Amino acid sequence: MARPDELTFAPLGGVGEIGMNLSIYGLGNRHQRSFLAVDLGVSFGDEEHLPGIDLIMPDIRFLEKERNNLMGLVLTHAHEDHFGAIIDLWPRLGCKIYATQFSASLFEAKCAAERNPPRIPITVIPSGGRVDIGPFNVEFIPVAHSIPESHALAIKTEVGTVLHTGDWKIDPTPIIGLPTDERRLRELGDEGVLALVGDSTNAVRDGRSPSETEVAATIKKLVGAAKGRVAVTTFASNVARMKAVADAAKAAEREVVVVGRAMERAVQVARECGYLDGVQNFRSTEVYGHFPPDKVLALCTGSQGEPRAALARIANDDHPQITLNKGDTVIFSSRTIPGNEKAVGSIINGLVEQGVEIITDRDHLVHVSGHPRREELRDMISWVRPQLLIPVHGEALHLAEHAKLARAAGVPKVLTCRNGDMVKLGPGDPGIIGEVPAGRLYKDGSILEDSKSRAVVERRRMGFAGCAFVAIAMTEQGELADDPEVDLVGMPEKNAAGEMLDDIVFDVVVSTIEGLPRPRRRDPDALAESVRRAVRALLNEQWGKKPICLVHVLTVG
Repeated sequence: MARPDELTFAPLGGVGEIGMNLSIYGLGNRHQRSFLAVDLGVSFGDEEHLPGIDLIMPDIRFLEKERNNLMGLVLTHAHEDHFGAIIDLWPRLGCKIYATQFSASLFEAKCAAERNPPRIPITVIPSGGRVDIGPFNVEFIPVAHSIPESHALAIKTEVGTVLHTGDWKIDPTPIIGLPTDERRLRELGDEGVLALVGDSTNAVRDGRSPSETEVAATIKKLVGAAKGRVAVTTFASNVARMKAVADAAKAAEREVVVVGRAMERAVQVARECGYLDGVQNFRSTEVYGHFPPDKVLALCTGSQGEPRAALARIANDDHPQITLNKGDTVIFSSRTIPGNEKAVGSIINGLVEQGVEIITDRDHLVHVSGHPRREELRDMISWVRPQLLIPVHGEALHLAEHAKLARAAGVPKVLTCRNGDMVKLGPGDPGIIGEVPAGRLYKDGSILEDSKSRAVVERRRMGFAGCAFVAIAMTEQGELADDPEVDLVGMPEKNAAGEMLDDIVFDVVVSTIEGLPRPRRRDPDALAESVRRAVRALLNEQWGKKPICLVHVLTVG
């Protein structure tokens, strides 16, 4: 094990962006360090810029190279942006994983839903517990968030203590789980905190985030006043919201039907872990149609506009069991994640066309964020009194605002960094001392590719300008053996003058071949390149776009 000369921090994801969180702490010297990884999450693809890409994950090249020095991976909580990459990336690392019971159970249920999941053991640590992982002593400090068992991590080393906040807020009246442990955080401040590595998501928002209890009261009122069927959509992992919806349904004498696999999975795990004790049993989708409209409530997945989730299918009127009609109500008990606005808007429009009333957080307090606003950030700083603060979990504006707030609150040193920066935390003056490889991996179907992936680049170009396929059969003497074949995919059929584009391309292919000297015609690569250039130039002239052009030359005897 490395001699603990210095303590370092390097984000490989989650800094300058929201999502794809992965942080690593190092202890040792420049030649050898022991590493601790915190979280291993995903962010989601954007069809416009990354067509066909489902998930984006951090590039873990550095950790793969250091896998013998990687002591373990610790999970702060079980949101996809903090643990969604484990199934795909853990086989490259093979390290021990540490989490509390709910996170471990939700991960196990997620694995069970995969076709061929790797066997990934998780060491369960009690909430508030501690564990030695190599030279790091890690304490799981309960914090309020929008999923059970979220924890800040107090990472203690010989050099000093780091508080890695994870996702948190201050909610004195959470519906489920423990409130943020102010007493323990103050004690930590008394003991001395070298660095606070903190959530910046809501650093631009003044005041304090409202409590889950206030949301529950609003939902109860809305469900009680609804006349027809009610559907509520929220994040499947938000068990407190699930309980609030169940309580509202019970008060209005409605049965709760759970719709969507992710929601069913979360309900099962929440019941196993005791978070839904005393909450009525939920019903399956098969019995939805048997209840009168004013006696049923559907709890649905799909709050972010996911095309295959329950709500999208209901909005398109193609769900096999769940329908909504004029006079029914849908409550979006969630906030639209930036980038999902179009997809959510499309679902809302589909529901409105069916005569459904829509309620969102713009109309009523039906959602609160799980992240701290500015007053809460000030509280955390005053409790912990760190020597150094590093803003993470946010885009550039969020990080800059958190840094400005920390300086105004009197934090002695504040440092902003980017993914891939190696930051020395101590001893001595903190600062960026180097870089480690950082980047993105794209999950394309079942294959992981790096960000330079040809598939992604070409698919984007094809989406913009289509593809021209040309097949040519040549004799060994350099003559055309048959007519070339031309297939234009994703392009207009005719040019502005009304002429068929494939006819024009066919003519230019033939004239290009006939215009080449015989030695070039007998060289398949040279011939293909000449035809490719001619076709692209012609299509640019006729259409104003340069498509991908694939030319296949076959030599026949």
